[in-house]
Amino acid sequence: MMQFTPALADAAGITERALDVLLPKPRNGETRLFEAMRYAVMGGGKRLRPFLVLNSARLFGVSENCAARVAAAVECVHCYSLAHDDLPCMDDDDLRRGKPSTHRQFDEATAVLAGDALLSLAFEILSNHGTHEDPNIRCELVRCLAVASGPLGMAGGQMLDLESENQTLTVGAITRLQQLKTGALIAFSCEAGAILGKASPQQRQALHGYAHDLGLAFQITDDLLDIEGNPEILGKSAGKDLTAGKSTLVALLGLDRARVQAKFLSDQAVKHLDLFDEKADLLRAAARFAIDRRA
Repeated sequence: MMQFTPALADAAGITERALDVLLPKPRNGETRLFEAMRYAVMGGGKRLRPFLVLNSARLFGVSENCAARVAAAVECVHCYSLAHDDLPCMDDDDLRRGKPSTHRQFDEATAVLAGDALLSLAFEILSNHGTHEDPNIRCELVRCLAVASGPLGMAGGQMLDLESENQTLTVGAITRLQQLKTGALIAFSCEAGAILGKASPQQRQALHGYAHDLGLAFQITDDLLDIEGNPEILGKSAGKDLTAGKSTLVALLGLDRARVQAKFLSDQAVKHLDLFDEKADLLRAAARFAIDRRA
């Protein structure tokens, strides 16, 4: 079995090749928009969500081409959210993945349009026959990604995040915020392979449970890195949440207890994969990566 770091890099390569084909090429009057879309998506990053799509799909023998298209769609949604999150009206960040944010490289209006276009492109990809021959599977992918990115997912989580500034939230409220803002797209990424592979309800539920705990562990580590991380390694500004007065589990529990909670969630995520035996070893490694990473 391939080790995790090269497997993550391999998934990134597969996804980026798919994105290069699927993203529109600059032409005519839309050139600036297409350039901004490519800038927002092709600028690096861990590509963890595509990794989760590809490796959940492999559990069920799904073709790599089909899984790569879904991975590309997920990354389009993720990068749209980053381009919008960095805007002055949101988190107001000038740096993303070690380079100027999309609105700094272009302008705010172009960043908004690029994000809008990436979100639309994601659903165009999923609804295309090339993603899966079964229209019911394509419809389920579209439905689930719409939920994950909409008011009961990322958009709702971002609203809760903005409203939480300078407020003290309970553990339950913070957990719900993080499940929506970060966890929903991670959950879709893990369940997408089960949808593509027409998995049993038990198998799909196992991946959902895995994703739930993985997403929370990942977000706690993000919050820890926001306090302790090196901006040069992170590729973005550190200390933004603290400055904005946002409620996080790290702020509520303290650094040591937050680390313990992240480790507990990572271990719990791994247990959900027991029914997949060694086929899920890379997903188990991803749960450990979520809390050991430095960026």
